[in-house]
Amino acid sequence: MDWLTDLLRPLDTLSQIPLYSVGKTTITLGTMLYLTVLVVALFYATAKLKTWIVEGLLSRSHVDLGVRHAIGAIVRYIVVAIGLVIILQTAGINLSTLTVLFGALGIGVGFGLQSITNNFVSGIILLLERPIKVGDRIEVGDVHGDVVNISPRATTIVTNDNIAIIVPNADFISSKVVNWSYTNRDVRFNFPIGVSYGSDPEQVRRILLEVAQAHRGVLKEPGPSVLLDGFGDSSLNFVLRVWTREFSTIPGVLRSELYFSICRAFKEEGIEIPFPQRDLHIKSGTLNVRQVSAQEPDQRR
Repeated sequence: MDWLTDLLRPLDTLSQIPLYSVGKTTITLGTMLYLTVLVVALFYATAKLKTWIVEGLLSRSHVDLGVRHAIGAIVRYIVVAIGLVIILQTAGINLSTLTVLFGALGIGVGFGLQSITNNFVSGIILLLERPIKVGDRIEVGDVHGDVVNISPRATTIVTNDNIAIIVPNADFISSKVVNWSYTNRDVRFNFPIGVSYGSDPEQVRRILLEVAQAHRGVLKEPGPSVLLDGFGDSSLNFVLRVWTREFSTIPGVLRSELYFSICRAFKEEGIEIPFPQRDLHIKSGTLNVRQVSAQEPDQRR
């Protein structure tokens, strides 16, 4: 074994080379190698731990996938924090000497990363409270689309134009969010229709109900309804109210298809869709006109 000792002696000497000092603790090359190996092993092990929690421990529960990821991430961060403290202590580094350094560094990082921290905390709140979830149809600000992914920092929304928009999670906590499918995907839409004053309101209601009930995307229960909304300047104003699940994300398509069918049905039934009109009444009377000759001076001058 003497040859093995002779072989390791240079390595032991190399590992004792001092690099820098932190307080009364001297950091050597061996210490740096020790810390590097253990930190890499710690992050690898905690990543496997998170995967096991999400895909193994909680996979058979009724917990949503996003919540499982949030729980796994929280457990991983806690284990990493505890593991780093243990590794530093076993390496002989006195943590009390790093308190002032970490405090100053924490203040600087806090100011620089407060937005990221805000989004991260907001993401955990979203995953735990679940005001929105993957698959929901939402509207936040001027963004309107389907939620496809919720991560600890941001949420991905895909619009009807297949454009993915990354929205910071803090926006969902600090601003108003409209969730079209919070309870289910059934949504009611109101479509205004105007007809001429010579039309029979009962006939118009019958036609609108028949058109709505014949459309594949309109739910039978609750069924469609028609309201006489008011008397306009040029038309009787109706509102067709329909419930849909299939077209909840593309209401414009449903509106277009219903309007095409309504126009066709009105034409067959002789119902006129009016255009803006104005009645001009001319009252009879006498208009006095006095002819002014060229030689007569203009009194207005």
